[in-house]
Amino acid sequence: MGTKADRTRAVILTAARERFAESGYAGATIRAIAADANIDPSMVMRYFGSKDQLFAAAAEFDLRFPDLSDVEPSHLGRAIVEHFLDRWEEDDALVVLLRSATTNAEAAQRMTDIFAGQLLPAIAKIVPDDAARRAGLIGTQVLGMALCRFVLRLPPVVAMTRAELIDSLAPTLQRYALARD
Repeated sequence: MGTKADRTRAVILTAARERFAESGYAGATIRAIAADANIDPSMVMRYFGSKDQLFAAAAEFDLRFPDLSDVEPSHLGRAIVEHFLDRWEEDDALVVLLRSATTNAEAAQRMTDIFAGQLLPAIAKIVPDDAARRAGLIGTQVLGMALCRFVLRLPPVVAMTRAELIDSLAPTLQRYALARD
């Protein structure tokens, strides 16, 4: 179960993720997060030091990007869309980060670091030629989809089934990943 300090830290992080998701970075306050965690605000500062450090901890996110070299090349776009949908649907931390990245430079940098550090190497492993551009273009599609489906909740995008979304995005990601210009 961990030490009392570990449990307190976990409670604070849970409250912070929920508050950042609901209010964004600018709207979330240490006082509100502490109230959500049912602790004194000084405890939040004791464990995390600042709102920025708390946000960085709350927005820690691993894309758990798979090794794509085993994927049949003709299914690469589909595999990428499926993986990103899995990650967005199972972990609110990425939604928190995306929502906050639209209004906060540190959150935007965190999102950039995650994609550069995790997506780029996965793409470079299968297509070393122009991997940064390819990963960047893939990022435009998956981040745009996530913003519209999970943050803005645009009705036509939310109404799409998972299969429809995959079928719509996979050809574009396939082209970005493998097409020779």
